[in-house]
Amino acid sequence: MMNQNKKNEYSTAKTKTTASSILFDVIIYIVLALVVICTVYPFWNTIAISFNEGLDSLRGGIKFFPRKFTLKNYQELFVTPRIFQAGIISVTRTILQTVLSVFSVAMLAYALSRKEFVIKKPLTTILVISMYVNAGLIPGYMLMKNLHLLGRYAVYIVPALVDVFNFILVRTYINGLPDSFVESARIDGANEFRIFIQIIMPLIVPSIAMISLFTAVNAWNSWFDTYLYASNKPKLHSLQYVLMSILQQSQNQSTSATDANSMAIAAGAGASSAKSTPISIRSAITVVATLPILFVYPFVQKYFVVGMTIGGVKE
Repeated sequence: MMNQNKKNEYSTAKTKTTASSILFDVIIYIVLALVVICTVYPFWNTIAISFNEGLDSLRGGIKFFPRKFTLKNYQELFVTPRIFQAGIISVTRTILQTVLSVFSVAMLAYALSRKEFVIKKPLTTILVISMYVNAGLIPGYMLMKNLHLLGRYAVYIVPALVDVFNFILVRTYINGLPDSFVESARIDGANEFRIFIQIIMPLIVPSIAMISLFTAVNAWNSWFDTYLYASNKPKLHSLQYVLMSILQQSQNQSTSATDANSMAIAAGAGASSAKSTPISIRSAITVVATLPILFVYPFVQKYFVVGMTIGGVKE
């Protein structure tokens, strides 16, 4: 009889535990669903507006789908003569800056992770200080001028060769590797460069993938360096700089708020609403600037958790 009572009590407790677990899971899924909606909706709404007729967008009320579908906004972007040249500059810049910066950071991280490198602590301290203390725009501009990089393609590559934050992440990852790998290679007669290429690089692929994404996103989205160092060289204008210029021109050519309301009313009355407006151009620019990164991100997403864990390890 006592055993039967214990079984009943255990069964009741198990049922309560299962019910509470299910309730907790339901609450978690609801919260996650709300977070996903809040995250995805703004971009989805931007896509809907980018495919909607400009004057009709001024009326508002566009949520998930365009009310009057059109490709006019994108056509106005891509008929700009500079857009394709700027796209080539941004693509080549992103690729070169990512490859060269990642390789430079990885080599520097390997060198400053070696225990036998006697001045690694002073050099690391100098690098970390440079991450927190910025000289400012004017000294940076004067440095680029003295290096004869103004108005040259190299101004996009040289200043970004070493990123201190990425260096810290990669060095921390390398410090977590067993020293026996390097020591065995040295016994076999391998030099430092061969050790770095054939042994270290394959072992730090997660950190390489993570900093590659960081570098590529920064390079793709950057426009201020074009404004500072190459604004007088149209052939060196990046895609982001050209898109920003198009948006500014659209805003400057737009009418006042009263005229905008009048245009919206005219559009509702049957007038032509194919004209693009700043809000529709801005939405199209956002989509064009964001899509390339969205295509790349899924391939390196799994490395983010690893990289952030590495960055949080204290030596």
